[in-house]
Amino acid sequence: MHTGLKPPRLAGMAIRSNRGRTPHPALDDLDRAIIGCLQADGRRPYARIGRELSVPEATVRQRAERLVERGVIQIVGVTNPLAMGFGQPALIGMRVEPGRIEEIAERIAGLPEVTYLVVVAGRFDLLCEVVCEDNEHLLSVLTDRLAAIEGIRSTETMVELRFVKESYQWGTR
Repeated sequence: MHTGLKPPRLAGMAIRSNRGRTPHPALDDLDRAIIGCLQADGRRPYARIGRELSVPEATVRQRAERLVERGVIQIVGVTNPLAMGFGQPALIGMRVEPGRIEEIAERIAGLPEVTYLVVVAGRFDLLCEVVCEDNEHLLSVLTDRLAAIEGIRSTETMVELRFVKESYQWGTR
């Protein structure tokens, strides 16, 4: 199962949007065009992007570096967890005690198996993805690590069986 908000599983370079609390300064058309190029291929050379956008390579480099520094984008190498020996990814929905979401989310975010964590509305308060080596590792995360976090009322684990689609090419506004 996929929410459409996680980084792609495909090996190579990917671009991710930073989902911080503070709003980012407005992006201009050139920033958006650079982001679009990087979303299509995070390894695309700045010189090529510059030629495509009719601006100097140095401008693309400076803009891209500024976007990274501001936390607007993150350019990372994303691996396929199955190819890396992590055979048991899962999504875990959690209900937590009222008024403690931020505190509990911070503790969960510190777990090395957690690759994705969001505050959600609806049936759960928090939703995270964990990437584990096998069922025993997943069981340990559930019964040892998450169970030790005070304030988690309940969890529901959904084992990921197959990735159908995962993309970050949604463009910019």
